[in-house]
Amino acid sequence: MPRWEWRAFGDSFGRAEARIGEMDTTIQESDDLYLLSVASNASVKVRGGQMDVKELQEVDRDGLEQWKPVLKADFPLTAAEAATVLGALGVDETPGQDEYTLDQLLAAAPGLLALEVCKRRRHVTLDGAMGELSTLSTDRGDLRTIVVESEDPALVAAAVRGLGFDPRRNVNVPRGLKELVGLGRFAVIDVGTNSVKFVIGERTKDGAWRTVTERAEVTRLGEGLDRTGNLGEEPIARTVDAIADLAGEAEREAVVDTAAVGTAGLRMAGNSEAFIDAVRERAGIDVEVISGEEEARLAYVAVTSDLQLGDGSVVLFDTGGGSSQFTFGHGREVDERFSVDVGAVRFTEQFALDGVVPVERLAEALNAIAVDLERLDDRETPDELVGIGGAVTNLAAVEHELETYDPSVIRGTVLDRAEVDRQIELYRTRSADERRELAGLQPKRAEVILAGACVVRTVLEKLGCDSLTVSDRGLRHGLLRERFDRP
Repeated sequence: MPRWEWRAFGDSFGRAEARIGEMDTTIQESDDLYLLSVASNASVKVRGGQMDVKELQEVDRDGLEQWKPVLKADFPLTAAEAATVLGALGVDETPGQDEYTLDQLLAAAPGLLALEVCKRRRHVTLDGAMGELSTLSTDRGDLRTIVVESEDPALVAAAVRGLGFDPRRNVNVPRGLKELVGLGRFAVIDVGTNSVKFVIGERTKDGAWRTVTERAEVTRLGEGLDRTGNLGEEPIARTVDAIADLAGEAEREAVVDTAAVGTAGLRMAGNSEAFIDAVRERAGIDVEVISGEEEARLAYVAVTSDLQLGDGSVVLFDTGGGSSQFTFGHGREVDERFSVDVGAVRFTEQFALDGVVPVERLAEALNAIAVDLERLDDRETPDELVGIGGAVTNLAAVEHELETYDPSVIRGTVLDRAEVDRQIELYRTRSADERRELAGLQPKRAEVILAGACVVRTVLEKLGCDSLTVSDRGLRHGLLRERFDRP
């Protein structure tokens, strides 16, 4: 019979734990072997010599998960039973023999991780639902978890709220175990002033990372922010829609956990909490607003881990929709980092750079950008200047005339002053619709690309550099490694 479940992991559960401690409980212990896969969050375990498989059927509006038992069988498994197990784990493997022992099943899918888990569970009844406070002990560490389940989702939601929890903060056992050992797919959502960037990285049982998917959605969250000091209703709505879609994709890709951060636009907006609440309500994701300095540090971590940089001086800059971050260092060591309120959205709106622009107005915009970037004045020219973010990657894509974005081409591209000047003139003399026809330019960046190119040009001039190296790494990649890497 399918059952609805809510579960959370943590070191302590506050008054909920105290309440359970006052109730009549029964204690049960078991030794389980969980089979964990990067491609699935299904519950697949061996208990008492039997293979036990449960699959997620649906998630309701409260975030509760409905789980259905689909297999409980003795070993050796039949070919059909083995197919059910492998299918639940997302393994693209067709059984090739009549029956399978556990060792033969694991050999058929070498990417699986078999994790021994000793469970000690305290059972209680909570407002008509079943509750459980458990300790899961493994050779990788221990987890404490609390769960409420019932065939009736209303009973589960009421019991969870009665314990003082939000039902939407729901983490099942396979996800909790994979996070403990650092196995699986993890996602980062970077909410910027102009775009929402998204990456899913997959960490295999040998510790290696690979990118599953990566892209950016231009939502113009900061539209009108410089004028009003607040985020507008329409920019909030379209950005929340985009984040909800990305959260759904993460769920479909069996992501273990998702981290979301907000940058300049949310730092500046007077109503950023309203946006954060809307994302939490719609997508069940908490957006953490980070400082400009932390934004710069994480980007530096990502880029210096990716590019083959020497031990000389390095300046990394990221020009976004609402701000630009600068990090100065040597090799992988950071010496200084700061953020300035110089962004493409602000200057686009201030100087009407979203269409054909007279030479005089372009000069005014460049002068204003130079004034706001005065912290770069009188700096020594670095050995390496690296640019990241949508402005520089789009400039690189236009230089290569890429009809389809190819990160392997973008990464390591050298942009010189002459090319940046060529593109500034290209955009200055075209309307937004005409810019959209340019090969390599992301259509939704047509309005802000001229301002972004002007910021890049000013950085080159201020630092006395003839060129910069483009990287497609950024904040999201640094956060992915720091938040989800495991030894």
